[in-house]
Order: sequence, then C-alpha cells, then structure tokens
Amino acid sequence: MTGEVFAAIDVGSYEISLKIFELSMKYGVRELDHVCHRMDIGSETYATGRISSYHVDEMIRILSEYKKIMKEYGVTHYQAYGTSAIRETKDIAIVRDLIENRTGIHIDVLSNSEQRFIDYKSIALKYDQFEEIISKPTAIADIGGGSIQISLFEKDTLVVTQNLMTGVLRLHTTMEQVHASRLKYAELVTELINSRLSVFSKMHLKDKKVENLIIIDDYVSPVLQKVGIGTEREGYASAEEYRSFYKKSYKKSDLELAKKLNIPEENVPLFHVAGVLVKCILDVTNAENLWAPGITLCDGIAYEYAENKNYIKSPHDFEQDIIACAQNISKRYMGSRSRRETLQKIALTIFDSTKNLHGLGERERLLLQIATILHDCGKYISLVYLGDCSYNIIMSTEIIGLSHVERAIVANVVRFNHESFEYYSSGSRFFDGLSREDYLRIAKLTAIIRVANGLDRTHKQKFKDVTVELKERELVINVDTAADITLEKGLFTNRANFFEEVFGVKPVIRQKKLL
Repeated sequence: MTGEVFAAIDVGSYEISLKIFELSMKYGVRELDHVCHRMDIGSETYATGRISSYHVDEMIRILSEYKKIMKEYGVTHYQAYGTSAIRETKDIAIVRDLIENRTGIHIDVLSNSEQRFIDYKSIALKYDQFEEIISKPTAIADIGGGSIQISLFEKDTLVVTQNLMTGVLRLHTTMEQVHASRLKYAELVTELINSRLSVFSKMHLKDKKVENLIIIDDYVSPVLQKVGIGTEREGYASAEEYRSFYKKSYKKSDLELAKKLNIPEENVPLFHVAGVLVKCILDVTNAENLWAPGITLCDGIAYEYAENKNYIKSPHDFEQDIIACAQNISKRYMGSRSRRETLQKIALTIFDSTKNLHGLGERERLLLQIATILHDCGKYISLVYLGDCSYNIIMSTEIIGLSHVERAIVANVVRFNHESFEYYSSGSRFFDGLSREDYLRIAKLTAIIRVANGLDRTHKQKFKDVTVELKERELVINVDTAADITLEKGLFTNRANFFEEVFGVKPVIRQKKLL
C-alpha cells in the first residue's frame, strides 16, 4: 500500500465530526466517509465554563463509536482536536483525561490562531479555486460557534486577521436570553454584530477594496454547496444573489426551510444567525462575490497531516502568511522596516551558521524571524519600558498560525532582548505554562537576537555584509564596512557574554574595511 488511512476528529461547539481520508502520493487527500453527531456543548461552556457529566458521558459514547468506525476502515493514524467550547472549559484537563481513559482517544486543544490557520489551510484542498479568488482583494470569514475570524488578503498575501467574540452559538444563546422571536433575529443580531464590525472596519478596511468573500462555517456553506442561488458554480454567488436568497429564506417557517434546504429543523435557528452574520460581513466589506468552499476543520487537519507526510505539497506558502501577519503588526505599531530587515538578516545568518551549536529546527528559525520583525513594537507605547510593552503587545495580538506557547516564546525573546534575562528557576510569571524545553528555546533564541542586535546597536545599518564561522571556542563574525564601529564593538561585550553562557562559545567581531 502506497498510502494510508487517516481519521480527523473535530470536537466542536455544536457537533462532533469524524472524517476518514485515504492519503496517497497519487491521489493526495481523498475523503472516504463523514460522520457527524450533534451535541451542543458550546452553549454550556460559554455560559458556565464547564461541561456537565451528562455531556461528558455523551462525548465518551460518541467517541467510542467513532473509534469502532476508525477500526473498520483500518485507520493507521488519527488527530482529534477540540476548539473553542473545549478551550473555554475550566476543568478541561480532567475532562480530557477521563475521555482518553474511557475511549483511548487523545484530544488536543487548539488555540484560536491554530484553529483558524488549519481552517485556512483546508481551503487549499481546492487550490485552483483558492488561488483564483485570492489573486484579487479577498476577505475570509471563518464563522465558528464562539467567535468569528476575519482575514484580509491583498496580492495573494495575508495582511490582516482579527478575532471577534461573536460566534453563532454565542449569538443564538443571547437571542434565547432576550426571548427574541424569529422575526426579530435579523434585527437584533445585526445590531450586535455591527457594533463589532464597525470597529474592525475603522481599523482595517478604511479605503481597502474587497472583491471576494470566502465563507467557512457549518450552516450557510453546506447550503450554498447544495442549493444553487443564481450561479452554475457550486458554492458561488454574487452579493446580491445571496441577499435575495437570504431574504426569501427568512420569510419561511422553520419546517418549510428545513425541507427546502434539506437541513435538520433544529439547525434552522443557527442557520438564520449564521445567515445574518454573512450578510453583515458582506455589507461592511462591500464584497461583490461570495464563495463557500464547503470545507471543515477536519479537511484542514487531513491537509496538514498529508503535507507533513509529503503526500501533498501546496504551491501556496503558508509560512509566508505568518510572516506577513507579523510584518503588519510591526507596521501597525510603527516599527522600523529597515531596522527589522537588518536585524532579521543578521540573526538568521547566525542561526543558520550555528546549527550544530543550538540544535534547533525550522520552526524555531521562524520564531526567531518573527521576533526580529516585532523586536521594537513596544516603542509605540514606551521607549523606557520597551521590553515589557513589546511583550504585552505580542501576547495580546493574535498571530495566525502560531500556538499560544509559540507566541509566548516570541514575546519572551523580544522582551529579553531589551531586559535582563530571567532564569527558569526564578519562577518568573513570564514562564507560566512553558516547559523547560520551551525555556531553553527562549534562551537560545534570545542569545542569537542579542548578538544580532549588538551588531546594529546604533540602528544605522552600517554593515554591508555579515558572515559567521565557528573557530574552536569562538564565533567569528566578519563584517564588511568602512564605517566607524567603535560603539558596536564597545557595547558588544554584554551581549556576547550571554551567548557564551548559553552556547559555550564567545562571539567576536572581525572588521574588514571596504575600499
């Protein structure tokens, strides 16, 4: 057998989904089966922060059934993820342990940025259509039970992503709390969501033109995949065609709409909420066209696994989207482009030349690159408390594609580039939730960025070229410049000392003056 059978499980806020895939070099990712079980744990966890014993027992029963299905298909590997409803559960460690002991299925919890990045990756399964769409200014609206993620693309590149804590289930729960009639849904949901969207618009849209809107959700997308609303292309509609379709749907009773759209009647209220959200996003972006690719988190899970196992290779550079997101955060906080590019070049040169010293991989290289991009974002708030302010900005700003731990690593590296280094044994609050391995990654990346920063201490980008070589117990940094680097050499010692402490090698500057 050239491929394998893989299972993806999504423990969502409103349902638990299982998809079985066949992965191969020849066919890439091919779906074999899709099973869903409705279970509303989101309303419970969003309101109380806990999952009741009844729902835990139900989850165990469903996942036990899924395990049997996986065995029947001969699944060799699986990945199970919990999203916002699981993420916001206070006793999640206990619940996960109980489920794993009873079912043998281990559930990993995705941070919001990880979840949205996987959703975004799932669109790449329809790569030709995806590239056609994002070649023009495009917004992606990822509508979940707990929140909405809106991402903007320009020239194939992710430029903005923002999370709004107003998902379908949260809004539906609010409608029930205020005893809203179905006829009032559109008016009240619009009022609630537009207050958030107007802030997003002022901050990120301004004079931007958005031509296309891509929708990822569990309610509108499946309907648009099945029901043609004016176009021959599956899942496509103009903005006006969608508005007309939704207006007609809104006038029908729940039973009529369930029959017409071939959806469960209990899903109709959620369809109405999601439908209003899509309309509001269309209105605020002024998008002309809508595409619902009909993908789910499970598709993204399979895509990511297949990509890691080299069954598929996407022409789209997702890592560049993470970098672009960091660059736009730097721009928002008035970071210096020339300064970050110089620091980035030097830091990555040192990283690449010292692989045998640090033993870090490509992911850590990406984290170092992001740290160089965001190294001075805190100056927007304070030049005195640059390290602390930078840390707080990074920890408060989502970087799509990075986990919470990875963001904490970046934030700490940036902070310790400016502030005194704190050791793991100190019990510093900055290491809360981080393992000893994470701490060592922070120490190594901090040592590298400190040396890079020391080479451009005066922020004048004096060096035309920098090369690095290891010679016994010295890290020789060769710099080509005709400029006076007295300050750089004089202030380099403290930064070099920390590098020597971490790696046991002393950095030294060798100047070659240009003619």
